[in-house]
Amino acid sequence: MNTQENSPRHENVPSYRRPFSPGAGWVWFAAVMMVLTGTFNAVEGLAALFQQRFYVVSPDQLLVLNLTGWGWVHLAVGVLIAAAGCALFTGALWAGVVAVLVAAVNAIVQLAFLAVSPVWSVLIIALNVIVIWALVVNGSEVLFSGGTRPRPTSKR
Repeated sequence: MNTQENSPRHENVPSYRRPFSPGAGWVWFAAVMMVLTGTFNAVEGLAALFQQRFYVVSPDQLLVLNLTGWGWVHLAVGVLIAAAGCALFTGALWAGVVAVLVAAVNAIVQLAFLAVSPVWSVLIIALNVIVIWALVVNGSEVLFSGGTRPRPTSKR
């Protein structure tokens, strides 16, 4: 049997010419949401750094760090999330793995910041859960198509 017959039909076709699948839509949604939540996190971090009166919180409501420390954490995580979201647009497998890990870290950071900004933190946690779901359930349709999907072996 010829190995070309076993290879996926669209393997040698450029990604912009492959047929669109519903899973690809979810991956694009996850990428856009990551860029948005990363931007929101960065703004939240900048507000904590430069406008500390924006948050009405006493020191005993903060976990581990003071408000300035949480500002730096939100800024750094926001930049990482936005970068991972941009990398998802490439369709690379590593971008999907990094995006899931960074979204999980962001959910934990927002959980620690829950006392300071409860409604906003719950909203961002929910978006992170949707992003993780979208990538884990639907990511294989897109993220493996960049030539990293294992080719089927021929039975001889």
